[in-house]
Amino acid sequence: MTLAAPTMVARPLSSWSQHTYAALDLGTNNCRLLIARPDRRPRRRNGDFLRVIDAFSRIVRLGEGLGRAGRISEEAIERTIAALEICRDKMEARGVTRARLVATQACRGAENGDEFVERVRERTGLELEIIDRETEARFAARGCGSLADPHAESVLLFDIGGGSTELVWLTRPPHRPDARGLHSWTSLELGVVTLAEHFGGKSVDAATFAAMKSHAQEALAHFVEATTGVRRCSRFHLLGTSGTVTTLAGVHLGLERYDRWRVDGLWMSDEDATRAIERLRDMDFEQRVANGCIGPQRADLVLAGCAIFEAIREMFPASRTRIADRGLREGMLLELMEADGALARA
Repeated sequence: MTLAAPTMVARPLSSWSQHTYAALDLGTNNCRLLIARPDRRPRRRNGDFLRVIDAFSRIVRLGEGLGRAGRISEEAIERTIAALEICRDKMEARGVTRARLVATQACRGAENGDEFVERVRERTGLELEIIDRETEARFAARGCGSLADPHAESVLLFDIGGGSTELVWLTRPPHRPDARGLHSWTSLELGVVTLAEHFGGKSVDAATFAAMKSHAQEALAHFVEATTGVRRCSRFHLLGTSGTVTTLAGVHLGLERYDRWRVDGLWMSDEDATRAIERLRDMDFEQRVANGCIGPQRADLVLAGCAIFEAIREMFPASRTRIADRGLREGMLLELMEADGALARA
């Protein structure tokens, strides 16, 4: 069975309600799959009509060593293909009829990115689509924009990934108070994997953390300048999606095990975020490994993500951040469903 991007139809359908949709996001660090159907009952905390029927997530570190070698390593390719085979099997078992399967920064930046995509097709039958930065930013905004405060005139969405960080400035059009417009966006070649590999992630002292944050601030400077004149009302806030902010939310809540239903949609004050980062920075590597919201696969990356988040907070001050355990995959699913007329367009 071959699943082709951006959409695949496996058999004739009499109506959109018979479709089962899948979205796969292959990033620098994670391989994540979401399978869903349209639902007339809104999801908790928002009005997006998705009924999730299966999901899969595995840290594959596709971009491990990419910054030094310029190529995806053979070890990373094998790890990733093993995860993609699981994704393929899940899609087949769930009868997926329409799908979008995308790869982001690691494949964009690797010399052998196209070669990797071809190997994936040959080994798994899955046809990955390497998307550009603007498309990635658009999917992120579509996937979690509904969590923005409806009364805020502008919101800064950020997605800290493994190899890149996307920032999207969302504004509320005066004639559509219920909608969000994409005012401006940027994508930085800066992520938790690249930053941790450059500065180190296991042992991060105060000087190293400061250097990480300074590096991130330099990368952010041009977007700060580009958005200087955008109006920020008293309800302006940050909207964060990615493992960094969801991990911080879990630490803030003191969860023994990560629980997305408690994290997705959570509001954290500026003070909450500061305290959570301080708690993480006080942990040594073994303590981070043992933490149920971090674990061994994120323990050497989470402080790099915190440094990027700190840089964003300092350069775009806000009293609160909303946490989203959703993003690209939800954005892809919603766009597929809208294209079929299964959902009303926002």
